[in-house]
Amino acid sequence: MSAALRFGAAVLLALAAAAAPLATRAGTGAMQLPATGGDGPVTVFYPTDAPDRWARRGPFTLQLAEQAAPVRGNGRLVVLSHGSGGTPWVHADLARALVAAGFTVAVPLHHADNALDPSKPGPDSWKLRPGEVSRAIDAVGRHPQLAPLLSLDRVGMYGMSAGGHTALTIAGGRWSPAQMRRHCQAHIGEDFNSCVGLITQLRGGMFDGLKKTVALTALRGLVRDEAWYTHEDPRIRAVVAGVPYSADFDMASLATPRVPLALVTAAHDKWLVPRFHSDAVLAACRPRCELLAHLADGGHGALLSPPPPLDKLGEVAADLLGDPPGFDRRQLADVDQRIVAFLRKHLLP
Repeated sequence: MSAALRFGAAVLLALAAAAAPLATRAGTGAMQLPATGGDGPVTVFYPTDAPDRWARRGPFTLQLAEQAAPVRGNGRLVVLSHGSGGTPWVHADLARALVAAGFTVAVPLHHADNALDPSKPGPDSWKLRPGEVSRAIDAVGRHPQLAPLLSLDRVGMYGMSAGGHTALTIAGGRWSPAQMRRHCQAHIGEDFNSCVGLITQLRGGMFDGLKKTVALTALRGLVRDEAWYTHEDPRIRAVVAGVPYSADFDMASLATPRVPLALVTAAHDKWLVPRFHSDAVLAACRPRCELLAHLADGGHGALLSPPPPLDKLGEVAADLLGDPPGFDRRQLADVDQRIVAFLRKHLLP
C-alpha cells in the first residue's frame, strides 16, 4: 500500500472512530418527571441508545424513545420555557436538535398557563415562571438516572413568547406589571393583543373603540402591582429568547445582561409587535447581546415546531399564530442549529 493510501485509510479510520459514539445514539429519549408541590410535571428529552418510535402526544405524532435509558451526552442541561397556553411538544424539533448535539432538555409545564389549564396567563404566570425553571433544574438534579450524567453548574435556557419573558428575566431583566399597564395605556391601538391576549382582536370596525376602552378599564382594575420582579439562578449561564413579551421591562436592566443573551425575532409578529418587544430589547442590549436569527417573513408562531393545527385553535389564536403567506418552515432547521451553536459556545468547555 502506498503512503498516500495508508494515510487515507488512517484518516477514514479516525473519522469512523470519532463518529462511532454518535452512530450508536439511536434516539431522543423522553420521560416526564412528576408534578411536585405547586409545580407541574417536567418533560425531559435526552440522549439514548434506544431507537425512536412513533408516539402520539395530543395532536402531534412524534418520534421518541419513551422511557428509554439515558446515556451520557455532553453533560449539559437546557431548560425550555413554553409560551402562554403551550406544551412541550410544540418545541419538540428544537429539543431533538439539542439532544442530537448531546444536550439534555427539560420543559416545565407552567402553572395555569398551559394547554391543559390556560386560566392565568400574563403577570400572574410571569411571576411564577422563573422559579419553575429553577425548580425544573432541581428536579433533574434529583433524578437517579439523569443526575449522574449531568453537570448543572452551566445550564442553558431557551424561552419563546411568554417563555421569552422568562428568559429575559433570568438574563438579568427587571419587569413590573405596572409597566405593562402603562404600555397598554400608551399603545393600546398599536399593540392590542399583547395587552388582551386571545380574547378578541381589533378589526377596523365600529366596535374597536369599545374594545380598547373595555381593555384599558380592565387593566386599570386588574393590574395594580407596582413592584419590580427579578430572578437570578447562577447555574443558568446562557439564554436565548424567541419573540419575547418585553414591553413591561425596564430596558436599562437589559443593557448589560447577566449572561450571554441572544434573540430570535420575527418581522410579521402580530401578537407582540416587534418595535415594542423584541426590537426594543435589541436596541437596549446591543452590543452586549446578539441577534441570532431574524425571520423576515415569519409571524409569532413561526418558532412553534411542530406547529399546532390551526383548526384546533380559536379564530384569534389561529390568526395570530398562523404562518404568513409565503413563510417557508424549512428555514427553522437552520434556526435550531444556530440556537444549538450558541448554547454549545457558551456552555461547553
